[in-house]
Amino acid sequence: MNRQLTATSPGVFEWQETAIPSPGPGEVLIRSRYGAVKHGTEFSMIKGVAAARGLWNSELQLHEREADSPKSKVIVGNMICGDVEQVGPGVHNFRQGDRVYTYSPFAPHVSATEERTWKLPDVDWRSALCLDPARFAFAALRDGDLRLGDTVAVFGLGAIGLLSVQMAVMAGSGHIIALDPLESRRAAALKLGAHASIDPRQGDTGRKIKSLTGGRGVEVVIELSGAAAALQAGLRGIAFGGTVVCAAFPSPYPAGLDLGAEAHMNRPQIVFSRAVSDPNRDHPRWSAARIEEHCRSLIESGRLNGPAIIDKVVPYENLETEYRRAMDDPSTVIKLGVEFS
Repeated sequence: MNRQLTATSPGVFEWQETAIPSPGPGEVLIRSRYGAVKHGTEFSMIKGVAAARGLWNSELQLHEREADSPKSKVIVGNMICGDVEQVGPGVHNFRQGDRVYTYSPFAPHVSATEERTWKLPDVDWRSALCLDPARFAFAALRDGDLRLGDTVAVFGLGAIGLLSVQMAVMAGSGHIIALDPLESRRAAALKLGAHASIDPRQGDTGRKIKSLTGGRGVEVVIELSGAAAALQAGLRGIAFGGTVVCAAFPSPYPAGLDLGAEAHMNRPQIVFSRAVSDPNRDHPRWSAARIEEHCRSLIESGRLNGPAIIDKVVPYENLETEYRRAMDDPSTVIKLGVEFS
């Protein structure tokens, strides 16, 4: 039997037993070795925040505020890597024993489609399981039009933020400023290539950004914290005509966000970034599929540092306790990993 940790309602977890799946046509059965949690969206779904806006109307592209979202179960987990145990009819690229990774909720055995499963390259598994946040970091930097020599401020140093720092280094940023209230995350950003870090709880963050850039401000702000205060500080620290990228999926902002003041005087662009919302801004040259493909190439070449991001790996048997701890206290972990027995 398969044992899966499921949120049956907001904040309520239950271990549930399911049958080990059989791979269908074009599918592979994988015995899981390691997994990684998706902290932002996954936590918001489990807490019920994601459902608070109502049902998404894909035709009108808006949330139907008068319609409550259905209360659905959420199985914990985002990506796994493991060994192919069985291949279904029509599978040509995999055979039994191949080490692979894929998107999947956690379970000791998972079934995945051949086209959404990839062979694990000769890198640390933690780097491969950073594929999901890497897509959103990559898209945010492209949407910010970061160019060689540009300065950038990254607000929120979770997995996507730390990958944004790594990618800004690759893009040739002239000065990278990392901002997060947690000292451990700021330290990780400095090790990954940031030139300076700021604790946004200490003083005037926007003014500090200006001071660190010779008074100009940064050309690009990547806002990943989802906090209104961070967006306000980004608008205060952006250079004239720069770009503020809203790349988080925040809860509704409270009253008080000021879109006058520096935002009015310095005329920045405010753009919203989401890697999987096609058509891409650079359509038809770029798409969600191409972004993912390029991020996989960065993983395969060893250019993404996953061990700096998946900084805590716990036994699958301890997942409920550790998951609650990570959800309730972000200071305990950047990105939670699990090891299956």
